[in-house]
Amino acid sequence: MSSEKVVVFQCGNEEYAVPIEHVVSIEKLEQVNPIPHLPNYLIGLMKIRGELVPIIDFEEILYHRSGVNYENARVVTMHTQDMSVGILVKEAKEILDILTDDLKQIGLVNYTKTQYFTAVANLENRMITIVDPSILVRSLEGIKDIQSYLENVKKEEQGSY
Repeated sequence: MSSEKVVVFQCGNEEYAVPIEHVVSIEKLEQVNPIPHLPNYLIGLMKIRGELVPIIDFEEILYHRSGVNYENARVVTMHTQDMSVGILVKEAKEILDILTDDLKQIGLVNYTKTQYFTAVANLENRMITIVDPSILVRSLEGIKDIQSYLENVKKEEQGSY
């Protein structure tokens, strides 16, 4: 039987997960450099393993409230098709193997604001929504500007050596 390995995290009172192959690391929220005039969901940039990574507040995207002050808040750093990002979550919970049979495709994929929800794992006493990080990043307004900014910063850093 096939299964998918995911990293499970909490936002609000719900559990979400991303496929483990996207996850680079799970970090504590440390020194974040805010950047003025960026969308509300973007907390700022954080240096993770020597790379500047935009930190996205998942709580802000889903529930329009910040997750910055949660005691167990963690940054799940991920590679997407377009760039590396960190998503701030209420709590990183576990790594889980979910049987493919337990994954149900959801009709909300057609709803433009939640296209990044690709499936729901309906387990014995919990429900976990699977998030596709690449679709999430592409669906965010203003992300192209952030991407351009990061590319310029990288060019400047490479030019200064």
